[in-house]
Amino acid sequence: MKYTFIMTTITLDVPDQLAKQINANSQRMPHALSLALNLLGESSATHSLPAPTSPLVSEVIDFLASGPTPTDILRFKVSDEAQDRLETLLSINRESNLSPNERTELETYQQIHHLFVLLKARARTTLSSAI
Repeated sequence: MKYTFIMTTITLDVPDQLAKQINANSQRMPHALSLALNLLGESSATHSLPAPTSPLVSEVIDFLASGPTPTDILRFKVSDEAQDRLETLLSINRESNLSPNERTELETYQQIHHLFVLLKARARTTLSSAI
């Protein structure tokens, strides 16, 4: 079954380097934007963006900014501090209700986990095709 989607043209102001990347990947941009928006949350009214000062978010940004290789991506694990915080949030969620801030934080962990599932799958594909 083939699906047809109505496409809308949008104009964005982006840095030149990002514009080059967008142009090089223009056929994949609808999917990439969809993934990015899902990572950010369905709408800013119901989901707040992860705080840039969150240790987990900072950790992931630092890792991705380092230009990791596919092998680095496969080996990536969050810090013990981030793992402990996740376990605390999960425990609170099982025993009682999370506060709105805690729920947002847990959702951030879920979004980042989903992102890394996709990144690691792509890294495995990249490594297997290089053999």
